[in-house]
Amino acid sequence: MQFNIPTMLTLFRVVLIPFFVLAFYLPFNWAPFLCAFIFWLAAITDWFDGFLARRWNQSTRFGAFLDPVADKVMVAVALVLVAEHYHAWWVTLPAATMIAREIIISALREWMAEIGKRSSVAVSWVGKTKTMAQMLALIGMLWRPNMWVEYASIALFFVAAVLTFWSMFQYLAAARGDLLEQ
Repeated sequence: MQFNIPTMLTLFRVVLIPFFVLAFYLPFNWAPFLCAFIFWLAAITDWFDGFLARRWNQSTRFGAFLDPVADKVMVAVALVLVAEHYHAWWVTLPAATMIAREIIISALREWMAEIGKRSSVAVSWVGKTKTMAQMLALIGMLWRPNMWVEYASIALFFVAAVLTFWSMFQYLAAARGDLLEQ
C-alpha cells in the first residue's frame, strides 16, 4: 500500500477523533472552541484530501475506502456529542435521523456496487449541500460563542435534517427499480 498526502490527511482525520471527543469534555471555558476547531480542521482536511487526490491523480483504493469512513465516523461522533449537550428531543431526533441516513445510504451504495450499479447512487448536489449545512451547523453547535451563532446553527441543523431526508429519498428513488425487482 502506497501512502500519499491525500491518504495521510484522511488518516490524520481519523486520529483527530479521540482528541475531538476529549476537547468536548475538557472543563475549561475555551473547550467548546477547541472542540469546534478540531471538527473544522477535520472538515477542511476532508475537502483538501479529495482535492489533492484528484489534482495530483493520487487516488488509491485504500483512500477511496477510508475517506468516507473517516467522514461518517467524525460526523456521527459530533452528532452524538451535540445531542448529549442539548439533551433535547428536538436535537436528538434529527441527529439520530442523520446517523440512520448515513447507515442506510452506505448500505445501499454497497449493495448497488455488488450488482454493478454503483453509479446510479452517486453523490448528488443535494447530498453535498446537506453535508455543508451539517458541517457548518455542527461547528456552531459545538462552539456556541454566543446565542446568535447558536440559534443560526440550530436553524442550519434543521435545514440539514430536511436535506437529509430529501437526499435519502432521492438515492432510494434512484435505486427503487433494483430494490423492488423480484
